[in-house]
Amino acid sequence: MIYQWLEALLKSCETDTPLISLTLFYNEGWMLRLIVDRFAAIDLWRDSHPLAVPPGCRWYSEALLPSAFLKESRVDPRGESWTHADGVIGHFDIGNAAKGDLTLHADAQHFVVLEAKMFSKLSTGIKNAQYYNQAARNVACIAEVLQRADRSAHEFNTLGFYVLAPASQIEQGLFREHLDKDSMRIVVERRVMEYEGRRDKWFTDWFLPVLERLDIRAISWEDLIAFLITHNPDFDQLKDFYHHCLEFNKSVVKRID
Repeated sequence: MIYQWLEALLKSCETDTPLISLTLFYNEGWMLRLIVDRFAAIDLWRDSHPLAVPPGCRWYSEALLPSAFLKESRVDPRGESWTHADGVIGHFDIGNAAKGDLTLHADAQHFVVLEAKMFSKLSTGIKNAQYYNQAARNVACIAEVLQRADRSAHEFNTLGFYVLAPASQIEQGLFREHLDKDSMRIVVERRVMEYEGRRDKWFTDWFLPVLERLDIRAISWEDLIAFLITHNPDFDQLKDFYHHCLEFNKSVVKRID
């Protein structure tokens, strides 16, 4: 019964009298879930794309990734919390230690982290480290995930961090600086230096090998939708949902500005 009520709420978004704010449904989070779910449904040639969900893998939205810089006490001025990943694909379990936390399988060979954007940039920092931008933080968390599983980067067939965003945002170069590997290395090394040697081995043994092996890039929603449609024309419905996301989120950005 509850699912029917939820369905009715969502369907109201298609009417002239919606019952919820349209941006609660038409947003980058739901766009990502729809896209990755459709990639998981493709049976042919799916290993040829960064968002492939190969046999034996799963995907999950809003996974919690551990950090190498978690708070060491309640008043730790340098520490941070776990990171919410918009999407993850790979060989992993969710909720082994706490609700939402991600743990790699002992034989994991596929791990991809996705960050979804519509009209927002990657965040520039966190409360305790204003320079520690969102991209560098995600990649550092990937390194920590591998460290906790004792899985070195070279053991993976696929290891990636991708920002999904409108083509117009990518073409403007909004993500270029933060997705540059040299920039990431400098940012994370600065974070490591705050710990006066206590994170040096992690940086050398885990972060740097992961950074070298990791495929990092921005991918447009338009390219993802076009790829899916070539495999199943029914996926053309994603275009309408995406256009609504652009329409309603752009209006919010204009009001904020």
